Amino acid sequence: MIAIIDYKCGNLRSVENALDRLGCEYKLTADPAEIIAADKVILPGVGNAAEAMANLEATGLIPVIKSLRRPVLGICVGLQIMCRDSEEGNVKCLGIFDSHVRRFPADPEAKVPHMGWNQIGNLNLGKCKLFNDVPSGSFVYFVHSYYPTLCQDTIATCRHGQMLFSAALKYENYYGTQFHPEKSGDIGEQIIRNFVNL
Repeated sequence: MIAIIDYKCGNLRSVENALDRLGCEYKLTADPAEIIAADKVILPGVGNAAEAMANLEATGLIPVIKSLRRPVLGICVGLQIMCRDSEEGNVKCLGIFDSHVRRFPADPEAKVPHMGWNQIGNLNLGKCKLFNDVPSGSFVYFVHSYYPTLCQDTIATCRHGQMLFSAALKYENYYGTQFHPEKSGDIGEQIIRNFVNL
């Protein structure tokens, strides 16, 4: 069973639809016991990082998430709050990934938010299986104004204007994508399938 963490900041329906297409059993939950018992955990996210951290704090789920030993996938803001900190609200985050979340600088050639299809590259296939059967240069769907910096946990990159940032991160059993695999067509479906099969 896959637990989708419900902390009032997720684009939950699109994640559920993606899992339905793959025939996966899942449950939307904020119950620590159900999250701990799940085979896989997804931490979706849309909106503000400071609000997301406040919601996690209010539900008491921060220590639960940091204690998990099963595969965990953070999506968009779900990835950002797994980093060390975020400029969005100047908030300390979970500190799982050795990355800092920064706002895109002003760039006349790159609108903010970074919205739409863009390519991912530098896929670290040797470090994890999240990108099995995903070619480097594949297009995926982004919607964000803040980005995770490059770090030792980076397993994929993307360029927006002059800024090269982490499109995906991995540390031990924790994975994160700045893009939305649930909105990224066949490539995104393959990435979700790879996560489910970890």
